[in-house]
Amino acid sequence: MEKIVIKDEFIKLGQLLKLSNMVENGAMAKEVIEEGLVKYNGEVETRRGKKVYSGDVVEFNGESVKVESEN
Repeated sequence: MEKIVIKDEFIKLGQLLKLSNMVENGAMAKEVIEEGLVKYNGEVETRRGKKVYSGDVVEFNGESVKVESEN
């Protein structure tokens, strides 16, 4: 499982997908999230603006990313 370190308290789901290179751009992030292809802590998430915090796990297309805080 890949780890992504964030500087702020949270990152939005669409931004995380781009940062982790799971998608190429924001339009693709919006599309896969709205289609229900992304899981947030094991549950399907359809809100692109969902706030993702340290300790959360996001899954898409067979890949998993765990978010960690820089602090």
